[in-house]
Amino acid sequence: MQSKVKTALKEGRITIGGWLTLGHTAVAEIMASAGFDWIAIDMEHSVIGIQDVQPLVQAIELGGSVPLVRLSSNDPVLAKRVMDTGASGVIVPMVNTAEEAELAVKSVKYPPWGFRSVGLSRAQSYGPGFDEYASKVNDESIVILQIEHMDAVKNIEEILSVDGVDGIFIGPYDLSGSFGIPGDFGNMLMKDAERRVLDFAKKYNKPAGIHIVWPSMADFEKRKEEGFRIIAFGADIIFLGEQCRLMNRELRELIGETKVHD
Repeated sequence: MQSKVKTALKEGRITIGGWLTLGHTAVAEIMASAGFDWIAIDMEHSVIGIQDVQPLVQAIELGGSVPLVRLSSNDPVLAKRVMDTGASGVIVPMVNTAEEAELAVKSVKYPPWGFRSVGLSRAQSYGPGFDEYASKVNDESIVILQIEHMDAVKNIEEILSVDGVDGIFIGPYDLSGSFGIPGDFGNMLMKDAERRVLDFAKKYNKPAGIHIVWPSMADFEKRKEEGFRIIAFGADIIFLGEQCRLMNRELRELIGETKVHD
């Protein structure tokens, strides 16, 4: 059955995702059961390895969310291994050209659409479910491309025109870094780049996304109004750290201490 996220992407509805960098199944299950539409397992900026992905996918599904995997690179071998764990799709970093977009899509899709090699693993129910999986995976798998370099912004129309791209996702830190202004999200270079990406996403009827790394309801409302429809909100390490610091400040105030670890 087509995932709720795939349907939402097609219909242009907002999806809210969580970001997983701590490779523990309990963390994955807790975040998934909190109500996120999807959870991204981050293989790019974490120590999560391929051997960790399958149990994390299982935990996310158990928690009632849709498992996506942010690959460490646009690598067909990694993509097929991730998809064979039963992941619903991939988020592919640093896609800067139409050719790179085509590579990402074809790495996830079986022939004749793509060139993903065929094997038997969890996604195919270890064999008995192969026919059913093969009949649906090309239509139901999710491919989201990260736009996180000035070259990708320049080539955004060509990237969006590639068949099989379900959405695009701005990586704000790397995008700002490519302009030489790392972390300066309010800079006009960033604003202009975001507007260009959003305009072409609307033209091609493809949802655009962004990561609100530091959770803020005001920022979420702002991004929603700007037109973003794939929104990652916070991350496991951010939620954990912020809550620990908040509770510690309040506890220290109760015992008359003013110095806390910020």
